[in-house]
Amino acid sequence: MSEEVKALTDIETEAVIVGAGPTGLTLACELALAGVRALVLEKQPQRAQQVKGGAIQPRTAELLESRGLLEPLLRRATPVDPVGGHFAALPVPLDCTPWQTRHPFPIPIPQWEIEEVLEERAATGGVRVLHGTAVSGVASDSDGVLVTADGLQVRARYLVACDGGHSTVRRLLNLPFPGRPGTHQAVLADIRLSAVSPLVPRQLGHISGLMRQGGGYWAMLAPLGGDRYRLTFGRADRTDTDREDPVTHQEITAALRAVYGDETTLGAVDHASRFGDATRQLERYREGRVLFAGDAAHIHPPLGGQGLNLGMQDAFNLGWKLAAAIQERAPSGFLDSYHAERHPVAAQVLHHTSAQRVLADPNPDEDVAALRDIVIDLLRLPDANRHIAGLMSGLSLSYPLPGDHPLTGRRIPDADLVTEGGPVRLSALLGSGHAVLLDLAGGLPAGLRLPPRVDLVRATCAEDLGAAVLLVRPDGYVCWAGDGSAARDGSLPAAVTGSLTTMPRTG
Repeated sequence: MSEEVKALTDIETEAVIVGAGPTGLTLACELALAGVRALVLEKQPQRAQQVKGGAIQPRTAELLESRGLLEPLLRRATPVDPVGGHFAALPVPLDCTPWQTRHPFPIPIPQWEIEEVLEERAATGGVRVLHGTAVSGVASDSDGVLVTADGLQVRARYLVACDGGHSTVRRLLNLPFPGRPGTHQAVLADIRLSAVSPLVPRQLGHISGLMRQGGGYWAMLAPLGGDRYRLTFGRADRTDTDREDPVTHQEITAALRAVYGDETTLGAVDHASRFGDATRQLERYREGRVLFAGDAAHIHPPLGGQGLNLGMQDAFNLGWKLAAAIQERAPSGFLDSYHAERHPVAAQVLHHTSAQRVLADPNPDEDVAALRDIVIDLLRLPDANRHIAGLMSGLSLSYPLPGDHPLTGRRIPDADLVTEGGPVRLSALLGSGHAVLLDLAGGLPAGLRLPPRVDLVRATCAEDLGAAVLLVRPDGYVCWAGDGSAARDGSLPAAVTGSLTTMPRTG
């Protein structure tokens, strides 16, 4: 138990977040932005400085930029020449430029660096993060949740479990986690090399150029600067090892020599862990006053840098909705739209990572090898590449929101605007965490009455955004679009209110 926890016996807050990884800390930042009192409980006494999920995908980068969080992360990013993402480590870079984004390439950055930036921002917003505080009990009723953690009792309106694939909260609530168990395990290690052979890569590039095999192993060695490398490896024969067994120096040395030659010498191991390729997803992301996000809600093979980004995007979707529920600005049932929107997104990721697992097999049989050749040819076609790039980056995601306008439910590009105050990028308008009603034609009347936390911005734009008036949610998706005529009969305020609080279509 930490000294800070020892000094506490009882806390009352509006939201408890269990888990101080990227998902939990992103959610903490979003709640703080909305003025919600939040407490984060993390069982680990200190942050492990392990690379883990090592890349921010383009859509996540856009969301972070809209909150002013991208710039401090870019200062910590691993220096690298821009290179497209990948699908199943196939040798065709994914091109995100057709998706009208300012961030078309994945940004390599260690997970612990992301967590540090997010925790610093959360703290400035008044969020308390208690490390070394393991949750041992969760009891909820219609009014709230009582959480027990290392002798501390916390009362809150809601609890959000962001505590990973082995979620304690999920276990305490005895919730099934259906899916498919893993077929093999691998090792992820942050290491230092005291000597290297010519086979060791000198710089980061496309992942397909980093994959190697030898001596019964497959491996990927990514240079991080100086003598530091991130090593991922496994046995090509898929020999299983107990996931809880510690990773030994001898095990890492054997893999390095088999794949990169006897000249490659292990100097030190900073961190090492095992991971698997299980695929599982909760049936419901909400159980009364308890919600689930990130790996606590879904796990899948770690292909294409999807897990970290999927969890952070869960948090961006949930944050403004949970704040509205806590502050009683949303109708009954509105919070269920989090599950309705995000569950299908994760199901799609589970689906395509399952396909990637087959294509990325280090020892494909003749049929899989033939399939790989066909998929590689398809990825070289611009339309196919664009489709997969949108899928892997998150840029093509749209939500099934009510409305007939083609922009409804789609992400809005970060366009250059001109307002009365001067030039501004659209992403900057979302920095407050408010929704934005964007009037691009000057057709909305003065004195228009809007719901709380909806900002009216009058602007011009050199490019055609597809509508004269757009209502953009706090997470950057269009939930209503039309022209100024709606205001002339007084229907725009109703449209705005309904668009922000209407459940997405299902079925």
